[in-house]
Amino acid sequence: MLVLSRKSGQSVVVGEPGELQRLLKVTVLAIKGATVKLGFEVDADIPVHRSEVWERIIDDSRARS
Repeated sequence: MLVLSRKSGQSVVVGEPGELQRLLKVTVLAIKGATVKLGFEVDADIPVHRSEVWERIIDDSRARS
């Protein structure tokens, strides 16, 4: 796991620099106590889920197979 520190207003970009197109940009919008508000910039065809929702989707998918 890559661990990065960011301050409010700072971002992390995921993508291949050689392609000049980012896959995902995550920006720290606010920090209040133990809660961090994140903003995600990603193409509309790429779903973004909270981890607990992702786990539920995976579990439901496995249950159906």
